[in-house]
Amino acid sequence: MYGAILGDIIGSPFEFDRGDKTKNFDLFSEGCGFTDDSVMTIAVGEALLAVGPKAAVKEIEDAVASNMQDWGKRYPHAGYGGSFRHWLKENNPKPYGSYGNGSAMRVSAAGWLYDSIERTREVARATANVTHNHPEGIKGAEATASVIYMARNGSSKEEIKEYIEREFHYDLSRTLDNIRPYYHHVESCQETVPEAIIAFLESKDFEDAVRNAVSLGGDTDTLGAITGSIAEAFYGIPAVLIAECKSRIDKGLMTDILDEFDHVLGSRSVF
Repeated sequence: MYGAILGDIIGSPFEFDRGDKTKNFDLFSEGCGFTDDSVMTIAVGEALLAVGPKAAVKEIEDAVASNMQDWGKRYPHAGYGGSFRHWLKENNPKPYGSYGNGSAMRVSAAGWLYDSIERTREVARATANVTHNHPEGIKGAEATASVIYMARNGSSKEEIKEYIEREFHYDLSRTLDNIRPYYHHVESCQETVPEAIIAFLESKDFEDAVRNAVSLGGDTDTLGAITGSIAEAFYGIPAVLIAECKSRIDKGLMTDILDEFDHVLGSRSVF
């Protein structure tokens, strides 16, 4: 989950096109910090750890919904969208048909915890369904988790590209240079997830991937979170960046979950 959180932190100062669409920026700029992307990534990860690898879909959905509400109460000012902010306060929360990129930004744990891409997609779908039950919202979560699963299991970028285009019908033939001049602040899965994947496909290492994502402008913390979650699985993350991440999140409350997640995985994503 560190990849998503780092991408969120690095991208946070440039949201709403506040940057100048360049890759040349201070990696940890003044004012950067974690947002709702990180909070909900950890909430979903903790829920999936709690229910275990063989949990039924309904059990996963209930745990994810409950945990997201709990974490939302702990961090009420993390930058949630209006509909989601309302959902966090409901006594009996129901999905509200969103196709926003929130389903993809929080899903990274699902890409790591399961032994098949079919199960990975099933769990990703469950984590989306509690809020983002629109087909595009579900697709964005499934696609992101699928890329993470494939990346951590040694698939090449070309294999990943072919699978995602075939299964999810995203156009990954575009380049960042094609996208950048026309890209603006959008929050839909269908206008965020493909671009985040392309940012990864054109990258050479973890940092380069996140810089690619942020350079597009728009919803930069979420682009960074999605691309970062994928890049972590493919490249790993330098230990110095893990240390920087830990210094910028809440010790104990957040780091304990991340440490537990690393323990389960055997710290396979750090070098």
